[in-house]
Amino acid sequence: MPARALIHMPASARPGEVIEIRALIAHPMETGFRAGNTGGVLPRDIIRSFVCKYNGVQVFAAELHPAMSANPYIAFFTRATEAGTLEFTWTGDNGFAQTETVQLTVAP
Repeated sequence: MPARALIHMPASARPGEVIEIRALIAHPMETGFRAGNTGGVLPRDIIRSFVCKYNGVQVFAAELHPAMSANPYIAFFTRATEAGTLEFTWTGDNGFAQTETVQLTVAP
């Protein structure tokens, strides 16, 4: 089942304009150090990386670690150069992978 991802960014920008992009994904980010109800350690389940590509070119990447809180929130800036697609990919433990796309219109 895919996690719920929220991406907030402008739908349009002027050429050369710097835009803010904010991305949040619902994920428990279990560290693998915490004890569960039965007393045993809960298995590690974290998102390990986040990558954003703008028309196929990587514009931002982050490596995440067990110290991250649940539902990781990432904010960054990029320059709008041309209309196209921003692709957001989260990958993690246990085969977790999720990709979302958002269109950006760039016009004077």
